Amino acid sequence: MLQRIYGTAWETPAQLAAYQQLKIEAARRDHRKLGQELDLFSIQESAGGGLVFWHPKGAIIRHIVETFWKDLHLARGYDLVYSPHIAKVDLWKTSGHFDFYRENMYDQMVVEDEQYQLKPMNCPFHVAIYKAGYFSYRDLPKRWAELGTVYRYERSGTMHGLFRVRGFTQDDAHIFCLPDQIATEIRRVLDLVEEVLSAFGFTKYEVNLSTRPEKHVGEEEIWDVAESALTEALNAKGWSYLVDDGGGAFYGPKIDIKIQDAIGRKWQCSTIQLDFNLPHRFDMTYVDANGAKQRPIMIHRAIFGSMERFFGILVENFAGAFPLWLAPVQARLLPVNDTVLPYVTEIAACMRTAGIRAEVMERASIAKMIRTAEKAKTPVMAVVGAKEAESGSLAVRLYGGADLGSLPADEVISRITTANQTKGSF
Repeated sequence: MLQRIYGTAWETPAQLAAYQQLKIEAARRDHRKLGQELDLFSIQESAGGGLVFWHPKGAIIRHIVETFWKDLHLARGYDLVYSPHIAKVDLWKTSGHFDFYRENMYDQMVVEDEQYQLKPMNCPFHVAIYKAGYFSYRDLPKRWAELGTVYRYERSGTMHGLFRVRGFTQDDAHIFCLPDQIATEIRRVLDLVEEVLSAFGFTKYEVNLSTRPEKHVGEEEIWDVAESALTEALNAKGWSYLVDDGGGAFYGPKIDIKIQDAIGRKWQCSTIQLDFNLPHRFDMTYVDANGAKQRPIMIHRAIFGSMERFFGILVENFAGAFPLWLAPVQARLLPVNDTVLPYVTEIAACMRTAGIRAEVMERASIAKMIRTAEKAKTPVMAVVGAKEAESGSLAVRLYGGADLGSLPADEVISRITTANQTKGSF
């Protein structure tokens, strides 16, 4: 019987100590542990491995992230689309997924003597929307975005919390454009990637450009145009990047972006992929200035990668202590006694009216209520006694122990509201 043994080697004791500390810190931040402790999500084997149940606190964070994502995309010139979760197998045969991606797809289901397939990708559906229309060169680019849920078969031994699951929601978008629009569109995507990721505190990136492999589809000329456009966009952005010669997909070059978290780990998130294959397979066309039909360029792009994986990264990056604008419960009100409950209830109602996620804690000793709120990693705790009720104030304490003393209730509400708007702190 063979047994595999893993080991590590380090040049200095200091490097070993740093590695051991990183392992300890990573374990403290493990999203699977924190997800259970903070009641954010669960994966229940009785329902099936790799299928995520979003609990109320996790669901509200996801809602905030998705709303931010949608609003920003609309403001940056995208249109939102929605697509089905299944389609006839013929669609996946046309796209090539049935032949080349079948091992990652679930078995087909028969409906009225026809075979249907759970979608492993959103892209053929966006192509189908394009095919339902008629476009001239003046209509392009088209930018369509969807938070689309897909289903992929993963072996039971490969799944890992939210990082590798069987059902997940991609923050997908597809851009259909002219060849001379590639550089501009890629630069717009890079700007959007930075705008989105920086809102969550991710400002350090590792960028990779993967170019044409030996075996590829599409004309050499369009590959030259595409690679030149990607390089031009990256240079214009001013980001340093590595080139993986020959590392692109057979159907187009791509840019991959890894983010660095609070403890220095790198996570693959954003991908920008050009595609010369699907436009050909689906016979996609637009009418050029001379009235002739031409193939549009298709750009696949995702910023988070998937909502599930990005959420897991967020949990670990913040060690469960989400910033104020993301926290599932932003403020907890701690009543000292029952006589202040009418005032506490009134303040909680005012907070909710202002869009603040506030809760009134069940009466207990002050020490116990603070411990409970700290354990839940609540950003703002407000102790309310007779003095506060009489003066219309709140005794504010922040997560981690900072005591701000007594502040007018209106000021507390205003500061949290401002934090929601600016994604800042209290």
